[in-house]
Amino acid sequence: MDTPFTAQFSHTASIDLVLRTAREQFLVSPQEEARLWIKNAKGSFERLCNTRVTVFDAALKTGQLIIMETRNKDGTWPSAQPHATKSASEEDKNFQGQPGICGLTNLGNTCFMNSALQCLSNVPQLTEYFLKNRYLEELNFCNPLGMKGEIAEAYADLVKQAWSGHHRSIVPHMFKTKVGHFASQFLGFQQHDSQELLSFLLDGLHEDLNRVKKKEYVELCDAAGRPDQEVAQEAWQNHKRRNDSVIVDTFHGLFKSTLVCPGCGNVSVTFDPFCYLSVPLPVSYKRVMEVFFVSMDPRRKPEQHRLVVPKKGKISDLCVALAKHTGVSPERMMVADVFSHRFYKIYQLEESLSSILDRDDIFIYEVSGRSAIGENSREDVVLPIYLRERTPARDYNNSYYGLMLFGHPLLVSVPRDRLSWDALYHILLYRLSRYVTRPNSDDEDDGDEKDMEDKDNIPKPGHVAVGSSQDPGPEQAGPSSGVAGRSRAPVDNSPGPSHWPQRARRKHLFTLQTVNSNGTSDRSTFNEDTHGVSFSCEPGLGRREGGFLGSRAHDHLPSPPAQPYIAIDWEPEMKKRYYDEVEAEGYVKHDCVGYVLKKAPVRLQECIELFTTVETLEKENPWYCPSCKQHQLATKKLDLWMLPETLIIHLKRFSYTKFSREKLDTLVEFPIRDLDFSEFVIKPQSESAPELYKYDLIAVSNHYGGLRDGHYTTFACNKDSGQWHYFDDSSVSPVTENQIESKAAYVLFYQRQDVARRLQPQTGSSDPPATPGCSSPPNSEFMDVN
Repeated sequence: MDTPFTAQFSHTASIDLVLRTAREQFLVSPQEEARLWIKNAKGSFERLCNTRVTVFDAALKTGQLIIMETRNKDGTWPSAQPHATKSASEEDKNFQGQPGICGLTNLGNTCFMNSALQCLSNVPQLTEYFLKNRYLEELNFCNPLGMKGEIAEAYADLVKQAWSGHHRSIVPHMFKTKVGHFASQFLGFQQHDSQELLSFLLDGLHEDLNRVKKKEYVELCDAAGRPDQEVAQEAWQNHKRRNDSVIVDTFHGLFKSTLVCPGCGNVSVTFDPFCYLSVPLPVSYKRVMEVFFVSMDPRRKPEQHRLVVPKKGKISDLCVALAKHTGVSPERMMVADVFSHRFYKIYQLEESLSSILDRDDIFIYEVSGRSAIGENSREDVVLPIYLRERTPARDYNNSYYGLMLFGHPLLVSVPRDRLSWDALYHILLYRLSRYVTRPNSDDEDDGDEKDMEDKDNIPKPGHVAVGSSQDPGPEQAGPSSGVAGRSRAPVDNSPGPSHWPQRARRKHLFTLQTVNSNGTSDRSTFNEDTHGVSFSCEPGLGRREGGFLGSRAHDHLPSPPAQPYIAIDWEPEMKKRYYDEVEAEGYVKHDCVGYVLKKAPVRLQECIELFTTVETLEKENPWYCPSCKQHQLATKKLDLWMLPETLIIHLKRFSYTKFSREKLDTLVEFPIRDLDFSEFVIKPQSESAPELYKYDLIAVSNHYGGLRDGHYTTFACNKDSGQWHYFDDSSVSPVTENQIESKAAYVLFYQRQDVARRLQPQTGSSDPPATPGCSSPPNSEFMDVN
């Protein structure tokens, strides 16, 4: 610290005069940045931020100690608390690298912030504005819409350090703190959106650097039939009367907005400023869904299919698409969502496909297509079948009986007039025959005296022992047992399973029990007699009725439906001996699964065309028509009238609807050079200045991952060297131009070509060095997730 000196100032002298005096006394050059601190009565130090106020307004007293601080060569302030270790600071002290090639440390899910900062830092005219200290003259400490200059100063500190060439990486802790202080949504360390932070930052920098100290009231005027050029010029002048900053100079353009009332035909034309373009991606009207098809033929393993269906289609469309692969009629299909070994939901054909999420496990079962037509016809009942295994006694409610669900549930068609426990056992035994082994003659349970004496085989309520009849072969199993085509039994007069010839009783593999939709015991849904079982099942309910059958998030159950659910209960030893778990879980992939439905890439120009397409306002956001005096769903069209020096294009990859949320991973092809906007700008163009509509890419914010997690990185072109680099938090590596375009591109920064030429003599030679070859950036599939 230099020896202090004493100086006298009047009460009306400005703090800026005090600063200039201190500079002269300590021989600090005008190019060197300095700031003042005062020591208050408590012994702590307080900054004199606003140098435009007087000594009196700053409440300085005689004998007041004032300290002047100058910025270090590495962009830091001596008073700032270092966040790096001592060894790291000493290492960086002697480091000299390319200015701007500096990483940003991830503080914990702050990759979104780092990506936005790296993009903004590589906008040449904005960075020059801060590096040459022009911002000091324009800091607005009194703007009620601003942040007392604190965001601008925090960003300036970051730019100074990144472009000093003395850091490999810096810790943006102070900037993160300032952002969280003024925008509570960014407090903490949750993942956020880089475009959302960018929007906040541009608005905050604008208000902190707004040259308009007192905003006047400006009335917005409609075109009212006046020429577009007159209305546009008036709108821009009105905007500049309230908003005039380096952000407006660099990033703000002008829209033409046209609204047409569908009621009275009134046309409203206004011109509105914008800071960036949020352009939609062409959305495919098709959707790819993966399902498992379960045939009635037990010999066939479940098949995995990849189906292309209308995005806004119905469940019936899913069945029609599957029918083309399997040859099974859509009328013989039932669609179910299987979760945790039970049916979460059985869908009706008219339900919307939007209710099925991509992560849901959808099973489509082949069932009998027969329905009640006449008095003598036999209607099939479709029974939901669960698999359970008896487990050691636990501290459960009595209704659980120590039984745990396992495997995949089934939907089995059973003739209503043959619906007895005995017949059902053999039908299920046949349906499970691919992975359930039948006892051979050596395993026959001839010693079961009790069952042999039980001539009528009357099952006990709630726990039904079955297996007294002869096992039916394929010819005797009946049309609903899972045998398709040729393996059919006589239709009406054939004897039921209870009248089939008797032979030696075999070992009971499992028992049957009615349960509720969640797979727990429920004795209230059936009545028994000596010949069969009577279910309270209304006609048709077993074939097409759907509804919620359980809860994924809670253990409690809805009211039991009228349709019965049947559980196959296994003893552990019997299951181990006769049930093949590997075979039961087996499935095959249909050829369609191997086909990858490639999404055709779209051109950036297509997205901009879509942005300027006429659209109808949503019901939630109607327009009040001043002519017919009511809210209307008007048609709206946006056109580009005037483009800024640096154009930010936000690709709307995140789609949110009432039923779904998704990220669009469509590849958008965007040019690195010569992006021509002349076909989109409707303002009359000058033939002598075509470069006013041509842009070159300077930065890209990337997003890898999905909705719930992801990682942000940046591609940016250094304004001094012309070399592209890949910024991944604290890691920085050079890349070639052919590595920049990817499905991860999220926010694009384009600079107008005339601006690039204007800045060239100031920022470097006219011939930037050739881009060297380098290794590729990490693949998105293996990208680390915050």
